[in-house]
Amino acid sequence: MAEGKEIRVVVIAMDGSDCSNYAFDWYKKNVHKPDDFVVVVHCPEYQTLMHHSVGHERKDIEQVAGKMQEEQKKKNDLLESLKQMLTDADISGKVKSIVGHPGEVIVKAAQDESAHLIVTGTRGLSKLRRTFLGSISDYVLHHAHIPVIVCRQ
Repeated sequence: MAEGKEIRVVVIAMDGSDCSNYAFDWYKKNVHKPDDFVVVVHCPEYQTLMHHSVGHERKDIEQVAGKMQEEQKKKNDLLESLKQMLTDADISGKVKSIVGHPGEVIVKAAQDESAHLIVTGTRGLSKLRRTFLGSISDYVLHHAHIPVIVCRQ
């Protein structure tokens, strides 16, 4: 790297889906520069645990604890996989896992890292579904104060 050259920080939102993997590959092939520092941001979703009804029976509590352990293992496996993706692509960077609303987490992570660019995938929700469910990529587009690339397969 040349003396005095600023390192470009790129945040890539990844959840292990085909859409996020596509966004990573697209970034790698079309935008990546050798001096980039990539921050892969993962926002685990624990909704299935939150919606699981828990009674006061010991069996229910043990069941939820078991589900939580499963989710934690899946998350750890995914984080290792994301780290390996960076290594395999010979890209300098790190992986961050942050709990919260995904759109807010991505925008905040980009601010905290002084990022220059955000790259995200999209699941391609219909306009009607996006209206009711919201869209992470729409949120990021409207709230980030830096350029955002939304990669659609």
